[in-house]
Amino acid sequence: MDRLTQSWLHLLALTTATTVLAGIDSRLAAVGLLALAWLKARTILGGFLHLRAAPGWLGAASLPLALWLAAIAALCLMRPG
Repeated sequence: MDRLTQSWLHLLALTTATTVLAGIDSRLAAVGLLALAWLKARTILGGFLHLRAAPGWLGAASLPLALWLAAIAALCLMRPG
């Protein structure tokens, strides 16, 4: 199986997991959805945009996204007032 098909199947599995988590109303589910979004982004960047073959570029594109999603997750987990 070629890498493009593997990436597509990986995205399909991640989308299925997103659909399952979307039905759960909790803060941890929201953090899980953010983690799945990051995994989807890595799959798209590495598989479809071929950044996996370019040394350093996949990490350079993924790190800011990971920091941003981690900040959102931290805000999501904070208790109100």
